[in-house]
Amino acid sequence: MGRLLSIDYGRRRCGIAVTDTLRIVASGLTTIDTSKLIEFIKGYVEHEPVDAIIVGYPTTMRGEESDSMRYIRPGIGQLRKALPNIEIIFFDERFTSAIAHRAMIDGGLKKMARRDKAIVDEISATIILNDYLESRHYNK
Repeated sequence: MGRLLSIDYGRRRCGIAVTDTLRIVASGLTTIDTSKLIEFIKGYVEHEPVDAIIVGYPTTMRGEESDSMRYIRPGIGQLRKALPNIEIIFFDERFTSAIAHRAMIDGGLKKMARRDKAIVDEISATIILNDYLESRHYNK
């Protein structure tokens, strides 16, 4: 069984998280510049088996697609072309940034560290992946 990998896709950088090989625990992996995302993912899947990539799907409070999808959709389209044998799944990412900030505060991170957007993105990717693992969709 391969790992699951998640992406919190942003204009400038993307947070990346992965599961263990048994898909029990999701952990933050890194944050990468969006321009280097495809090459990073290609390199990662050369060394680690990945069965699916879970991408945060930003929606409004009404559940409608957010404006961010204008730049996410083309980027993920390029990723699909680069890795045609790996399933890519969009998964609701509402409130992940707020949850990430709360986790940083609860974890005792100092105010300066909490301003580091890269840390927030990596934690957000981890939350997306954990939520996916806990979802009914995955457990079916």
